[in-house]
Amino acid sequence: MEGKQLTLRGMVIGVIGCIIITCSSMFIALKLSSLPWPIMFVALFSMVLLKAMGNTNLNEINVAQTAMSAGAMVAGGIAFTVPGIYIMNPNATVSALQLTVITLGGVILGLIFTALIRKYFIETEALPYPMGEACADTLVAGDEGGKKGGLLFGSLAVAGVFAVLRDWFKIIPTTWFSKTMMKYGSYGGFYFSPMLIAIGYIIGPVFIGVWFLGACIGDFGILMGGQKFGFFTAIEAANIKQSLGIGLMVGTGIGILLKGILPKAKSMFGAMFSKDNIGDSILSMRWAPFAMVILAAVFTVVCNMGVIPSIITILGVWLATAMSAQCVGQTGVNPMEIFGIIILLAAKCVSVSMGQSEAIFVAAVVAVACGLVGDVMNDFKAGYILHTDPKAQWISEAIGGIVGAFVSVIVLLVIIKAYGPYAIGDPQLFPAAQAGAVAAMAGGISNMPAFLIGMVAAVILYWMKFPVMTLGLGVYLPFYMSVTAFVGGALRFCVEKFAPGYEEKTKNGEIIAAGVLGGEGVVGVVIALILAVQIIAG
Repeated sequence: MEGKQLTLRGMVIGVIGCIIITCSSMFIALKLSSLPWPIMFVALFSMVLLKAMGNTNLNEINVAQTAMSAGAMVAGGIAFTVPGIYIMNPNATVSALQLTVITLGGVILGLIFTALIRKYFIETEALPYPMGEACADTLVAGDEGGKKGGLLFGSLAVAGVFAVLRDWFKIIPTTWFSKTMMKYGSYGGFYFSPMLIAIGYIIGPVFIGVWFLGACIGDFGILMGGQKFGFFTAIEAANIKQSLGIGLMVGTGIGILLKGILPKAKSMFGAMFSKDNIGDSILSMRWAPFAMVILAAVFTVVCNMGVIPSIITILGVWLATAMSAQCVGQTGVNPMEIFGIIILLAAKCVSVSMGQSEAIFVAAVVAVACGLVGDVMNDFKAGYILHTDPKAQWISEAIGGIVGAFVSVIVLLVIIKAYGPYAIGDPQLFPAAQAGAVAAMAGGISNMPAFLIGMVAAVILYWMKFPVMTLGLGVYLPFYMSVTAFVGGALRFCVEKFAPGYEEKTKNGEIIAAGVLGGEGVVGVVIALILAVQIIAG
């Protein structure tokens, strides 16, 4: 199964797929304010093409799909941040050079930290990375066929049909909301997403239970309880919920650095300074410090970000990519724009005179790096299970990330040229909800006491080995998403607790969950491609 892994034909397929997926991701992120995980679609796409060519193996397929998926999250990082500039000021001027520098800068930083932290999160911490596990299960089951293949492709077909009925024909609703909860500003309800249920099943009841606990604290405790008992107004409750969630995630990041990364700094970052000892890195990274210095200088000169904010951006990516890797590993969710907001706020604290566009540039660099790292960590998880050479995957990631950077900039500029800057933020054209949130947060943390409480509590809880990142995510995210994921975790708990021969049933359940992820993921990407073509044609 080892065979050739990094091949010319694999990279050609990877680059072509990367261009297609990056284009669709930019359109769908701006149009629908969402971004489906591309990993399942590109894994199946790579498998079909390479098997048709013959003489392939799972590792060549995995390396090729790594290049394909890299560009999607680069596009997401830009789409979820940069349009905020036009939402704040439609007459703002952002040059193609500035956009290219910001995007490539995020990609380069993402590549550096992927190489440096991969071993810690994939091997040492052994985080689940549900999308990566599902991808590996999909490739193995698809290659073997038989009962596993039947379970995989049967569940894939069912989930795909469900997604088509929901997203294309609108026969099935996307969400159901509780009117009682909505009176308090809570998005309480249910998200009809087999994919999210499958993620909950793969993650398991512990992480999902903590995620749901965070949702209950945020919505039942702060939003509903706080208003019902007269402690907060609606605005105060919403600000506290948001700030507490962000504080918990920031504190988790600090905890990761203090407990997990700094004690291992020599082995983890030694590759940047030692010629012979590459430590935990998958390749020599002696060029990384020079790249960081050059990027800080370019950010300062070309993007007018200022010396201190540029340095804060570079240092902030260290924290943010660790947070992203932890979050994706535990939950399968990557709120890259939130990580961008966190470092944006830090940069504004040390440079109060920084302009709005420059502040969003900071968020964009971080979001691109976090999007790339979070996505590709799933690929590395699949690679670890399949025994793929991580160096081959990293090279593939670099090719896909760089191609995705240029394609993302071109597509965004074409959209702005074709529709005008006033189209960005227009609910009828390109709502760009995440970018709107970044623009709104450029003014600062809405409730500093809640933020500080969350941050300090998270550091302490992380030190006690409590999965506090999922707690913060539950507090921050809409309640309906948490409920849906909780159903999957509860189902896993029931299988493990009550089903005879649960080990085999649990494994079969994971294969079915992988198929469900694949079905909804593939349909999501296909619909994104169709919508992108329709937008261009219309």
